Amino acid sequence: MKILVGSKNPVKLQSVQETFSLYFKNVKVIGMDAESKVSVQPINEDTFIGARNRALHLYDLNKSDNLSANYFVGIEGGIAKQFNKWFAFGCMCVIDENGNEGFGTSPHFELPDKVIEKLLRGIELGDVIDEIQNEENTKQKHGAIGYFTNGVMNRKELYIEGLKVAVIPFLHKKMFFGKDK
Repeated sequence: MKILVGSKNPVKLQSVQETFSLYFKNVKVIGMDAESKVSVQPINEDTFIGARNRALHLYDLNKSDNLSANYFVGIEGGIAKQFNKWFAFGCMCVIDENGNEGFGTSPHFELPDKVIEKLLRGIELGDVIDEIQNEENTKQKHGAIGYFTNGVMNRKELYIEGLKVAVIPFLHKKMFFGKDK
């Protein structure tokens, strides 16, 4: 099974590899560039749109270039305001070779106002965490969740949870898509 992922970020690729390997055999994951076409720090529904745009780009590329992939995955990190608080989360969009779509989200975690102020000015969460930790490229390591949980959870684990639920429609195709394929 060949899966194209709209990113070359090793954390995203590993999370897709581990998740799809829970459900399918012989999983091969390939990371490719795919633009989200949303802001660098998407808010609310734009997070879903960004994830879907990444997956759709790969789906279209697969058709035009005969890449013979089975699934296409877009992962987008974003923020959302709920119950008067701001939360960070990851959105996952999975598209199969027939164009069927499934969505999932990671657990949401609350962000402090100090961080939100920067995000609303258009600074990406990863850059804010890099600055706080005086470290580079934390988004390709433990991510914001690693910082805020004091290392109890990392970004890969967060994404795996979202991917597990994004795959649900493909485990029950007849219920979700009205067909077995």
